[in-house]
Amino acid sequence: MSLGDDHGGYRGDTGGRVDDGFGGTGQTRTRLPGTPETDSYGGGRPPRGSRSVITVVGVIVLLLAAIVFANRGGGDDDSPGSTSKAPRGADPTAATGVKPVKGLSEGIPTGYARDAQGAQSAATNYLVALGSDGMYEDDRRDRIVNTVYAPAVATTRRNGLDKVYSDEKFLTRIGLTPEGTAPTGMTFISRFNPMGSKVEKIGSDSASVSVWYSALFGLAGEGSKSPVTESWYTNTFELKWVGGDWKVTDFTQKDGPAPVGRDQTASGAEEMAEAVQQFGGFTYAR
Repeated sequence: MSLGDDHGGYRGDTGGRVDDGFGGTGQTRTRLPGTPETDSYGGGRPPRGSRSVITVVGVIVLLLAAIVFANRGGGDDDSPGSTSKAPRGADPTAATGVKPVKGLSEGIPTGYARDAQGAQSAATNYLVALGSDGMYEDDRRDRIVNTVYAPAVATTRRNGLDKVYSDEKFLTRIGLTPEGTAPTGMTFISRFNPMGSKVEKIGSDSASVSVWYSALFGLAGEGSKSPVTESWYTNTFELKWVGGDWKVTDFTQKDGPAPVGRDQTASGAEEMAEAVQQFGGFTYAR
């Protein structure tokens, strides 16, 4: 049957209808509130031209009702007699999972959950601390090491790191002063930016977590012989549950995965220095 058939089969019905016959009590239709004069179940039917308008209004009413119902969130607490509302679903950007961290120690998030999420959060935040410019200053390095590493290995790790970060040849090679600071007019940049993490293995009191990240490193300033460059690495941290928190016992590093660089113009030294000074780093959590 085409849309232009005019439904002739209804023309012969009792009552002498000469229109298309839709709206009889034997047909399915959407009823709208109204008086007997506008309701086919209570009296005369509306003119043909009004029916299309009513149909459009009916569709709009149904759509609005569907939207209102969807926004209610469902649940028994939405019943008419309820005095409380059902909780709304999580927003698309809402955080999920257990609370990732309880506090700070020397500016480093600490107090992680004893599970896979907590281990990933700990490894990622510890990576950021170990890759910061604070590692190049004696006092800050000691505080970072004591916070990040397990007490049983902290002293050994600190002695080894002191030898590396206090070596004048190493510091000179990367453009820093013997005190581990940038020369006048320069800005030293060392920042690790995690891309993601994964649990390699986990037990009740130990975990192994890999963190993939990009590293910005160098000196920003006019005449810098060590301009800021970007590189990519993956560090795998061995963690132990000590004193109610995850702590690092060891880690290994490997190159990559490194993406293909885009054809973008490198920023000038001043713009790079301003960006690092103006844009603070993040803490991370699963």
